[in-house]
Amino acid sequence: MCVLADHEILDQIKSGELEISDFSMESLTPNGYDLRISQISIPSPRDSWNEGVAKIPPQKMFFVSTLERVRLPDQIAAQLWTRTTWIRKGIIVGLGKVDAGFHGSLTFTAFNASDTSVEIPIGARFVQIVFERMSSPASLTYEKRSGHYQGQSGITLDPVDKNDVGREDAR
Repeated sequence: MCVLADHEILDQIKSGELEISDFSMESLTPNGYDLRISQISIPSPRDSWNEGVAKIPPQKMFFVSTLERVRLPDQIAAQLWTRTTWIRKGIIVGLGKVDAGFHGSLTFTAFNASDTSVEIPIGARFVQIVFERMSSPASLTYEKRSGHYQGQSGITLDPVDKNDVGREDAR
């Protein structure tokens, strides 16, 4: 596997192999792309933000969805990394791999581990996605293997109803 450099990410987007909706040049990094926040939700007490600034209480779990929707081809996977801006404020984010063939927005679970409230603006860059070219295309992409969250939009905690996959843009 090799990590795609900024110019390779742009080449992949121009060729249509890789898609990032609502692409912003300001979010392109030397070796990835900073995904921005579309929505934040605190499960208890229930509170949600689609605009403005979310105020996350200390020692509180919350969910984040991305503004961007990504579409990965069958030969590119991705890693997710918390931006150090948020780590330095005490935000811990549960992240993992994005499988080859995935498409949709991304949902993260996060936690304010600090002893003070943290303000997070909707639209802020939150995590970096780092694209990796695999040595060969996947024989069974995410969609074909499980696809539980294929086409998700917004904060998605339960698997996506596969009957709705064709209507993901209508959500």
